[in-house]
Amino acid sequence: MNILFASSEVAPFIKTGGLADVAGSLPQALVKEGHQVTVILPLYQGISQFWRDQMTFLKHFNVSLSWRQAYCGLFQLVREGVTYWFVDNEYYFKRAQVYGHFDDCERFAFFSRAVLAAPAQMDWAPDIIHCNDWQTALIPVYLLEERYRVPQLAGAHAVFTIHNIEYQGRYGEQVLQDVIGLDSSYFNEGMLAYFGDVNLMKGAILASSQVTTVSPTYAQELHTPFYAHGMDGVICQQDGKFCGILNGIDMDLYDPAACADLPEHYSAKDLTGKAACKAALQRSMGLQEDPYVPLIGCVSRLVGHKGFSLVTDALHDIMGLDVQMVVLGTGEWQYEEAFRSAQGQYPGRFAAHLAYSPALSNLVYAGSDLFLMPSVSEPCGLSQLIAMRFGSVPVVRETGGLKDTVPPYNKYTGEGRGFTFTNINAGDMVWVLREAAALYRSNKPAWRSLQKAGMTADFSWGPSAKQYLEVYQKAMG
Repeated sequence: MNILFASSEVAPFIKTGGLADVAGSLPQALVKEGHQVTVILPLYQGISQFWRDQMTFLKHFNVSLSWRQAYCGLFQLVREGVTYWFVDNEYYFKRAQVYGHFDDCERFAFFSRAVLAAPAQMDWAPDIIHCNDWQTALIPVYLLEERYRVPQLAGAHAVFTIHNIEYQGRYGEQVLQDVIGLDSSYFNEGMLAYFGDVNLMKGAILASSQVTTVSPTYAQELHTPFYAHGMDGVICQQDGKFCGILNGIDMDLYDPAACADLPEHYSAKDLTGKAACKAALQRSMGLQEDPYVPLIGCVSRLVGHKGFSLVTDALHDIMGLDVQMVVLGTGEWQYEEAFRSAQGQYPGRFAAHLAYSPALSNLVYAGSDLFLMPSVSEPCGLSQLIAMRFGSVPVVRETGGLKDTVPPYNKYTGEGRGFTFTNINAGDMVWVLREAAALYRSNKPAWRSLQKAGMTADFSWGPSAKQYLEVYQKAMG
């Protein structure tokens, strides 16, 4: 089938979070299943000249957006069997940041219109238009009318994936006609109306043929008010077309036997090189070089829903376990300040690198013994998958994809891949960290078994791609 995959970010071209990893890996897995996949994304200022030099200009045309006629250029790049279309408009996309602008609603409404205009311009008929998160949520809504106007869209069906329901594209009613170019019936009849505002994600859920999210547990959690951020009623109403499919990772990209960022390589069969990675991490972060102390790693955005209030509340208790800890990431000021302070309180034992660094993140995955993810909510999570791939044993809260991918260690049978806790409680987190540190110190064979269970687990996109193809078939009837 012909699949048009629309995303606001795609690795390796532009990335701010896990959505880019999914949009970079899933299309390749679909191509391996024998389907034609075209990925479409904005041509941001942040896309490097390295990629621009490989692009071919296809054509330019105007896109209608309410009363505006906006220029749209289309560039193409083919990589590993996937065709990529880049939507060019410097007014909307030549900006230092990908998101966070006052006119994001207009920017991504333009992108959504461009996504539906491109197939006609290229005389290519997609069977499936796979949309991702609120930035592409208007595509299924626009498609309701465009499929009757544009011959190339007549057989197209929309599939919408929720990567994080916390961000819904919610705006005041005044954007409806002037900005996104839809008449009042879309609001008055309830498709976009949400407590007096316009909610783009709600429109996508209602207008799409099928709706997915990124793990089975998160799909169930979204039926409850705590996790759904007000959308539980809509999810429950549309339950018949809703399912959860677990994200995968690029197993070749995150391979400790080949990763270029590591000082020594290793594998599940021979873990010798992991000790050198730990020593290198300790040196680079200013920690004491000690091969015997348990080293806890964190690579994350430092925000509330990632559970960092649990970490800051219990930081002294964690350090009281006689461990080392490394935190890598940026986020909300209170967490950054708490970790800066901890670095001064525990010199040689606690280190924080408050920046984004892909190379250092791989060293943290490889050099840490334990990997902490105490998330309040976690739609899927990729960090725990990468950590296990690198032989770092995860300690996670049982939510979303963390629950689906980290079966807890059973000391009687030796089964499991990590350590888990259920309640949003700092004391419970410290308890399982204590158990994990004790196992690391006292039972090396059991610890090696945990590491190898994570390193040999299949987190590739192959099984998930087959599930997405089943969803596409349902969407096509």
